[in-house]
Amino acid sequence: VMRHVFLINPHAGKQDQTARIRALADRLAAAHNLDCRCLLTDRPGGAEVLSRALAETGELVRIYACGGDGTVHEAANGIAGFPNAAMTVIPAGTGNDFLKNFGPDAAKFSDPEHLWDGPEFPLDLIDCNGQRCALTLACNGIDARVAADVHKYSVLPLVQGKGAYIASLLVNFFFKGIGSHWTVYLDGVPQTGTFSLVTVCNGRYYGGGFLPVREASMTDGVLNTLVVKQVTRRAFTRFVAPYSKGEYWRFPQYAQSYTAKEIRITSDEDIVTCLDGEILRFRDVTFRLSDKKLNFFAPKGASPDATFTPIDQQQRKNSL
Repeated sequence: VMRHVFLINPHAGKQDQTARIRALADRLAAAHNLDCRCLLTDRPGGAEVLSRALAETGELVRIYACGGDGTVHEAANGIAGFPNAAMTVIPAGTGNDFLKNFGPDAAKFSDPEHLWDGPEFPLDLIDCNGQRCALTLACNGIDARVAADVHKYSVLPLVQGKGAYIASLLVNFFFKGIGSHWTVYLDGVPQTGTFSLVTVCNGRYYGGGFLPVREASMTDGVLNTLVVKQVTRRAFTRFVAPYSKGEYWRFPQYAQSYTAKEIRITSDEDIVTCLDGEILRFRDVTFRLSDKKLNFFAPKGASPDATFTPIDQQQRKNSL
């Protein structure tokens, strides 16, 4: 018997949506005679603990991560590699960048009626130091430092989503500097110098809708890593807008994309790393394609590659 479990983060988004989601679960159970139940996360990391406990029972379970990208990240880490467990998303956060990969079908995820019997498929994951996985992106450098500070600005009036990201970017840009001195190894080949960012992409969106590498896909078994070397503030201001649209290739003098299987960064100082919004700090960090897959289910016909254009497809072919 398949269990349907709604993991609700009551602190996600601007207001508690627990009552609304409970009503959706009750309606789904009554309409289709399903075993539906709701569990609330009571602390950071709670969705990971609950989802792993459900997966470890060995029973068939479909998990609905009800929250923002942080809740999605936690649930994915909880069930990654478990063949009996699959997850989906009911958006209740502020950014919901993960669902942007599904294009127009992202709206269907708000109603579990579109989800409960949807097809299941595997998604790739980024392994970070063998400790955690990222579903969408693992960024390091100024964009990670920006992400670490976004919450400070998202509470301000009129500053939401991409606006909060831009506010954090400006503060880091003007007051904290851009570059970090690292050694970056791409499949063992070192580059030592000052870098603005190294972003390892599995999915396509972060920061409220920024699209750093258009050819990234969660289903192709390839990680796309964007390496941006030290740039001046003046050059960086010209770079940000094209970068947000995946047009890094317009700046080949300091931005390069790679499909390395292993990416390692070392430093004498802390490297700020952002995994799907979770902030970690290392002095030696390695990323690779995880051996684990994430079982994901979605509305019929929905695809995580829905936003690919013909240009993106060609760019993807060129990168492989």
